[in-house]
Amino acid sequence: MRLVVWLLLSLICWSQRALADGPVKGGSIQGYVREAGTERGLSGVHVAVKNRNGVLTGAVTDEKGFYAVRVPGQDSLAVVYSLVGYQTFTCQVRPMHHSAVDVNLTPGQTLTGVTVCAKSLQSGFRSADMSRIELSMAQLRKMPAFLGERDVLRVLQLMPGVQKGTEGQTGLYVRGGGADQNLIMLDQAVVYNPSHLFGFFSPFSGDALSGVTLTKGGFPARYGGRLSSVLDMTLKEGNSDRLHGEAGIGLIASRLTLDGPLVKGRSGKAAPLTFALSARRTYYDLLMKGLAQAGVSNPLPVDYYFYDATGKLSLTINARNKILLSGYLGRDRFGSQQATNHNTTNLTWGNAVGSLQWNQQISSVLTGNLALLLSHYRLDNNTDQESTAGTSDVYSLRYRSGIRDYSLKYDLVYKPAAGHLLRLGLQSTAHRFSPSAAVTRRGDATQGALAPPIDALESGLYVDEGWQPFRWLQLMGGVRLSHYWQGSTQYRNYEPRLSLAVTVSPTLSLKTAYTGMNQYVHMLSSSSIGMPNDLWVPSTARVAPQQARQVAVGLVKNLPHAGLTVTLEGYHKSMEHVISYREGADFSLTTTRGGATGTNWQDNVTAGRGWSYGMEAMVQKKAGRFSGWAGYTLAWTQWQFADINGGKPFYPRYDRRHDVSLVGIYELTKSITLSGTWVYGTGNALTMPQTRYSSYQLTSTDPSGASADGTPAGLQNYRLMIDYGGQKNSFRADAYHRLDLGIQFRQRRKRTERSWQFSLYNAYNRRNLFFYQLDVIAQGKDQPNRLALVRYSTFPVIPSFSYSMRF
Repeated sequence: MRLVVWLLLSLICWSQRALADGPVKGGSIQGYVREAGTERGLSGVHVAVKNRNGVLTGAVTDEKGFYAVRVPGQDSLAVVYSLVGYQTFTCQVRPMHHSAVDVNLTPGQTLTGVTVCAKSLQSGFRSADMSRIELSMAQLRKMPAFLGERDVLRVLQLMPGVQKGTEGQTGLYVRGGGADQNLIMLDQAVVYNPSHLFGFFSPFSGDALSGVTLTKGGFPARYGGRLSSVLDMTLKEGNSDRLHGEAGIGLIASRLTLDGPLVKGRSGKAAPLTFALSARRTYYDLLMKGLAQAGVSNPLPVDYYFYDATGKLSLTINARNKILLSGYLGRDRFGSQQATNHNTTNLTWGNAVGSLQWNQQISSVLTGNLALLLSHYRLDNNTDQESTAGTSDVYSLRYRSGIRDYSLKYDLVYKPAAGHLLRLGLQSTAHRFSPSAAVTRRGDATQGALAPPIDALESGLYVDEGWQPFRWLQLMGGVRLSHYWQGSTQYRNYEPRLSLAVTVSPTLSLKTAYTGMNQYVHMLSSSSIGMPNDLWVPSTARVAPQQARQVAVGLVKNLPHAGLTVTLEGYHKSMEHVISYREGADFSLTTTRGGATGTNWQDNVTAGRGWSYGMEAMVQKKAGRFSGWAGYTLAWTQWQFADINGGKPFYPRYDRRHDVSLVGIYELTKSITLSGTWVYGTGNALTMPQTRYSSYQLTSTDPSGASADGTPAGLQNYRLMIDYGGQKNSFRADAYHRLDLGIQFRQRRKRTERSWQFSLYNAYNRRNLFFYQLDVIAQGKDQPNRLALVRYSTFPVIPSFSYSMRF
């Protein structure tokens, strides 16, 4: 592995020396490509430089919309800027030593297809990037909605290599990884536990986003800290022309988005200061309060709501400097109380993230970005429950799980020539973890105390280079050096990255990638639905960081006559130091009573290894009245822990052998769009209960007599016990499949657009599994009761409706 790192660094040094020894005669053309009206930088724009004989050279804009290309010394050249969904723009340039050309592209010629892999077909076809998905926000608007809500994570679940969690959940399980192994970023700030309503909705509204990119493998060196995927989301910037907005109402929530200029531009120039705001809130709690005031009792003894809000300010100081300030705030609150006893639950959780960025154009070939980032996740669970031992005692659980990050990040991008890009940067994050639980009995003089927070420092330094030595070959190599410090414990790791793409023919490209990753933060989960007791914990002297190595190979084939793109990838990933609860462990037992420290959370976990391998195939149609894709995943995932399942390998819960997704969108007319999705997945791997019994405690030495329910005298019903037995996750649940349908009506006027969307979730009413439970089944008057495994489901066919208006 050290040899790989040495070769990568040697490659970077050699390519830089080659450029220095052989300067190109002529000049360069560089600048920014932005969206007309919003002044938002457009990434993936293909820039082609032509003369009378054809294309001389080209470039692709980065995530800020910047490009730079070396050109020969000629009197006049044509520069063509093209991007799917925008009108192509051509201008004539007479290159000097360095010519600055900034361009605004106008939205138009929008394809009715799916922009999934790359915004520019040729740039994505030839790029060394692989296992990467770009999701179009315009496409998201046309997909069937769940309860009237358009959900980014729910669409990403339809992609090959992304497994779904429990019925209705938005969790992502990518190439055998857990939910905590996804690096989820919003304007570069990390988001932990991205969920509303116990995981049924994500906190990311499509109205507030301008771009979503999911990377499953071949990670660039600028990303680190997670093993399985990187989900990079960007909040949209405000329109610099005039005020725009969108308002919508759905089955469970309403939303509002506004954006526009705060300061008008002078002499026809773009506004220097713009804003974008988006907010959403449910109204179940408000509806229940209204029913209560009308004298109608609440059919469900729960009180619940969630909200989220995003905002972004964009200040253009001059052509070389721009300031971006953005933030997100979201929270869920759930409360329940049983009228017949003292059992109550008050549960709150939510995220707050902030990002302050300074984009700099240092020179014609060098750009920089400085970012100050904040991430804060907090979960509080306050539960009172009566004793199950037959006494009148009431026990109180005070549970808290939190993580707070302060980050400083600086990135440089150097483009010395066409086909050559160098990135380097550093990042340092101060973590504070708050994993605590306390159980006390009501009336005790001493109360449990929450454990003190844990501080840690995580840093990374990276260099990444993209190079095209030949027209048919693209290379991207780099290395990331990571450092972690917690107390007196330090970890240092290097993470080599290498990707290459070979263009075999104008319609066929072969790709391969190798990545090494380290993860210093972990999530322990004792719940199958991702709530309410997920616990974020750090790496320590006893808990080593998780590690992964992944190799991927693939091909991309374009079928121009049919308008199809075929992608086929295979991968193998090995994971080390994956952690999980020990068998029988429960963090709720980690208590502090009367000032005495109880069980440390580290005593409840065990470390093991895992491996995942498989194949992913995707056929997509991007243009025409009918568009969509078909995806298939064949995968195997296994884990092995010394303290679980007797040390034998087992399949984790979300291992699925087969996964199929079909997505279709048809533009019936200019104002009517039909859409549908069908998914199929092999059932989850589960550990099933074998039997159950009642455990009794001795209360008297007198064996005579018996209680009314037949319990022998001297014994008192203590608790119901369930014996699982058998091999872990040796039972395969029923297969999962579901059909969703949608129809959207649009009415366009001069400055407004109204839309009505009707959707059917689970259209043919498939009773998909949510969980199994052992229940006693009555057999009849003269027959003994029978213990049976009962299958429960949650969502039947669910119709929904939403209305929105854009202006």
